[in-house]
Amino acid sequence: IYGMEPPDSSVQSPDLVSLELTVENVEKALQQLYYDPDMEHKNVAQKWLTQAQTSRQAWQFCWPLLSPDKLPEIQFFGASTLHTKISCHWADLPTDQHQTLRMQLLSHISHFSSGPKMVLTRLCVALASLALHTMPQGWPQAVADMVRVYQPEKEEVNANAHCLALLELLTVLPEEFQSYRLPQTRRAQLREALAGEWTAVCPLLRQLLQRQEGNSQVKERALRCLSSWVGLDVPLHGESEGLLQDCFAALSDPELFDTAVETIVSSISQPDCQRYTDALVNLMPLVLGLHDQLKAAARDGDMETSHGICRIAVALGETHSRTLLEQVEHWQGYLALVNMILFCTGIPGHYPVNETTSSLTLTFWYTLQDDILSFEEDKQVVYLQVYRPVYFQLVDVLLHKAHFPSEQDYTSWSSDDKEQFRIYRVDISDTLMYVYEILGAELLSNLYDRLGRLLMDTERPKAWQDTEALLFGFQAIAETIDVNYSDVIPGLIGLIPRISISNIQLADTVMYTIGSLAEWLADHPMMLGNVLPMVLQGLVKAELSVSSVSTLKRICRECRHDLAPYIHEIMTVSQDVLVKDIHKSSQCMWLMQGLGFLLSALPMEEILGSLTTLLTPHIQRLDTLAHQEPSPTAKLSIIHILGMLSSLFTTLDISRQDEGSEGTTPAQARPNPVVVVLQQVFTLIQTILSKWLSDSEVVEAVCGVFERSVKTLLNDFAPMVQQLSEMLGQIYSAFPQASALDLTRQMVHIFAGEKDHFSPIQALIELVTSTTLSIFQQGPREHPDIVESFMQLHAQVCLIFVVRFCLRDYILDKYLCIYVCVSLMELVCHCGDIPPIGQVLQRDGKLLVHTILEIVGSQSLCCLTEHFSEVLFCLNRHCPVLLAQWLKEGLRVPGFPSAQVSMEQKDTFSQQLLREQTNKRRVKEIVKEFSLLCRGMQGTTGYSADY
Repeated sequence: IYGMEPPDSSVQSPDLVSLELTVENVEKALQQLYYDPDMEHKNVAQKWLTQAQTSRQAWQFCWPLLSPDKLPEIQFFGASTLHTKISCHWADLPTDQHQTLRMQLLSHISHFSSGPKMVLTRLCVALASLALHTMPQGWPQAVADMVRVYQPEKEEVNANAHCLALLELLTVLPEEFQSYRLPQTRRAQLREALAGEWTAVCPLLRQLLQRQEGNSQVKERALRCLSSWVGLDVPLHGESEGLLQDCFAALSDPELFDTAVETIVSSISQPDCQRYTDALVNLMPLVLGLHDQLKAAARDGDMETSHGICRIAVALGETHSRTLLEQVEHWQGYLALVNMILFCTGIPGHYPVNETTSSLTLTFWYTLQDDILSFEEDKQVVYLQVYRPVYFQLVDVLLHKAHFPSEQDYTSWSSDDKEQFRIYRVDISDTLMYVYEILGAELLSNLYDRLGRLLMDTERPKAWQDTEALLFGFQAIAETIDVNYSDVIPGLIGLIPRISISNIQLADTVMYTIGSLAEWLADHPMMLGNVLPMVLQGLVKAELSVSSVSTLKRICRECRHDLAPYIHEIMTVSQDVLVKDIHKSSQCMWLMQGLGFLLSALPMEEILGSLTTLLTPHIQRLDTLAHQEPSPTAKLSIIHILGMLSSLFTTLDISRQDEGSEGTTPAQARPNPVVVVLQQVFTLIQTILSKWLSDSEVVEAVCGVFERSVKTLLNDFAPMVQQLSEMLGQIYSAFPQASALDLTRQMVHIFAGEKDHFSPIQALIELVTSTTLSIFQQGPREHPDIVESFMQLHAQVCLIFVVRFCLRDYILDKYLCIYVCVSLMELVCHCGDIPPIGQVLQRDGKLLVHTILEIVGSQSLCCLTEHFSEVLFCLNRHCPVLLAQWLKEGLRVPGFPSAQVSMEQKDTFSQQLLREQTNKRRVKEIVKEFSLLCRGMQGTTGYSADY
C-alpha cells in the first residue's frame, strides 16, 4: 500500500470492537489492517471494516472517504464500500435518493478521471451496479446518458482523461452484468435493455478507433470495451460490422495488435454470430487479407504476429465452419480460408521451441470433418471432392510437424520443451484419427506406400525421422481405429523387421506401433514371429523400458492363447530383466501383469511350475529382506516385490479354464496355483509384518497382494479365508490402518454370503468394529482415511447382510421387516453425500432391487410389499437413473418376478414407478397393484383389504 504511513510501534492498536462507525475510526482501522505486524490485530481490523461496509451508516461515511485530501487507499475503501452497498444492500436506499446517488457518482467519476486508476475503476463498477438496479424503468437510457455526460470535446483540457473514464465505465458495465446473480426473467430483461443501448456505444467506439490523431491508449481501451460488449450478443450487422472492420485496421498498429486480436477473436467466436451470415461472409476477405502478413511473420520468425493472425483465422473457420460451408456460392473463399489455416498448421519450425502457432489449428480439422460428415450423403460427396485433397495435404503437414529434431538439437531442449512436444504429438495423433474419418482406408494405403518406398530405396540416404513419422502415423490410427480388415497391415508387419533402428525415438515408435497392432496379431497369430523377437530385444534395453514392456503386455493380453511357441523365450527374457533390475518399478509391475495374462493361458498342470520358476528369485530376496533390520532401502525393496506379486495376481485368472474343462479334475479339488503360492509365502509375509507393522506403506503393499488375489480368484480364494481373516484381525487390532479395512470389505463382498466362511468373516468384522470405535472415542479427525474406509466397510456390511440374509430368507416378522426397510432407506438417503455408501449402492443395488422384486412377486405376507415399496420410492428419489437400469435388467427376465405378469405389464409397472418421485402413497398403490398381478389376485377385494 502506497501513501499511508506505518503507525508508531510504541502506540497500542485501538480496540476496534468498541469504536463507533466514523470516518476517523475507519481510517484507524485501515491503518491497523495495512501496518499492524500482529496478525490477530489485522484480522480484527478486517472483520470490523467488513461489518462497517454492511452497516447503514456506510451510505454516509463512504463519501468523506472519497475526499480529494484522503490517501488513495482510503479513497479506494470508500469506493469499494459504495459498490458493496449498491450491489448487496440496494433495498436499504429509499427510492427518492436514487437520482441523488447517481448524480454523486457521475460527479466523482469525473473528478477521479485522472486517477488514481484503482479508485476510478471501483467508482465505475459502483455506477454500473446502480445502472443494473435501475434499468430500464428507473434509468431508461443509462448508457446514452453516460456517453452524453462524459463524451469530451476536443478542446477540453482533460478530454483524454474523460474519454478514458467513459471507456472504463462502458467496459465494466457488461462485466458487472455477467457477474451478477439474477433471476432468469430479470437477466433477460437487463440483457435486452443493454443490447438496446448498443446503438449509443457502437458509434462512439468507431469514432475513437478512426481518429487519426488519437493516442494508442484510448484506442486500446476502445477495443477492450468492444470485447466486453460482444458477450451481450450485440448484432454483428450494420454499424457493428463496420466497427469490426475498424478492429482489423488496428492490426497494422504494433501497439494495438495484441488487443485487436483479442477483440476480433472474442467478437467472431460468439455462437450468436451465426445469425449474421452475410457479415461472416464479408469477414472472410478481411481475414484472407492477412495472409501476406502471416507469411512474412512466419518467414521472419515473428511468433507473436503469426500466432495472432492464426487465432483470427481459426476463430472464423472453426466457430462458423458449418455456416460457411453452407454458403456454396462462396465456396472458394472458405476453401482459401481452410488453406490459410493449413499454412498455419505447417508453419515452419519445431513446436514449441521455434513456433507455438500450429497447435492452435488442430481442433479446427476435427470440426471441419465433423461438419462435412454431418451433411446428407449427396452433399457429403460434393464437399469430399473439394476437401479430401486438402486432408491429404494435411497428412503430409502433420507428419512433418511430428518429426523429431536432430539429436543434437533435441538434446539441447529443456525437459519442459520435450514434454510439450510429446503432448503436441499426442494431439497430432488424435487429429490423424479424425483425418481417417475423411480419407478412410486410402490413408493407410498412402502411408504404407510411402514407408515401403522409403525402406526399399537403399541408394538414397534417408533420415530416421522420416521412417519414425510414418510409423507414428500408422500407430496413431491403429490405436483407435479397427484395422483388422485393412489389407496393408500384413505388408506393414513384413516391413517392420527391415527397419534399421539406431535411435531411441525410432525404436520407441516401432515398439508402440507393434503394440497398437496387438488385436490384429491375435487374429493373425502366424505373424507374431515377425515382430515378437524385436519386442524381446527391446525388453533388455533400459532406454526402451516403457515402450517395450507396454507392448509385450498388450501382446500377452490379446494373443495369450497363441503364444505357446514363444512362451519359453518370453519367460526367460522376462525373468532375466526382472532379476537384473533393468526396469523401473512401474514397468516391472506392467511386465508382471503381462506375464499373468500369459500364464493364464497355460494348461493347469504347467502354471504352478512356471509360477515357481518366475517367483523363486524374488521370494528368496523377500525372505532375506524379512530377516534384515528395517531400513529405507529394505522397505523399498519389500514394497517393490510385493507390488510385483500384486500385479501378477491381478491378471492371472484361470477361471475360464475351469468353465471349459471336461473330464478333468474338478476345480474345487484342484487348488488354484495362486492360492498355493500365497499359502507358501504366508509365513514369510507374517514375518515381514512382525517388523513392519507400524509402516502403513508396507502394510498397504501386503494387503494389496491379497486384495488383488481376492478380486481375481473370487470363490477360488476360499481356502485362505480363515487364515487371512485371522491375520487381518491381528494387523488391525495391533496397528489400525485403512488398507486392512479395504481388504476386509473385499472379503465381506465375496464371502459374507457363504455359510462356510460366515464365522471368520463375522469375527473379523466384530474385531475391526470394536477397534475402530475405540479410535473414534479418542478423536476420529486424526484418522480421516480410517473413517472413510470404515464407513465404506459398514455400508457394504449393512447392504450385503440385509440383501443376502434378511431379504433372501424373506423376513416374516413384521417389526424386523420395518427395521430392515428403515435401515435401507437411511443408507439410500446418504448415497449422494457419503461416497462410500454411494459406491456400495452402485455395486450391490442391483441385487437389492431384484430381491425386492422377488418379494413383491412372491406369496409372502402383504405387509412386506408395503414396506419395501418405501425403499423403492427412496431409491427413485435419490438415484432414479440407477433404479431405472436395475428395473430394466430385472424385469426383462422371462417369468420374473412371477409368471403371472406379461412383459407389457412389467413395462407399465416400471414406467409408473419411475414417474413418481414425490408421492409415496401413489408408489405404494403401484407396487400393491403389481404385487396382486404377480399373485394372480388383481381385483380380489378381501385380499386388498389386508393391506
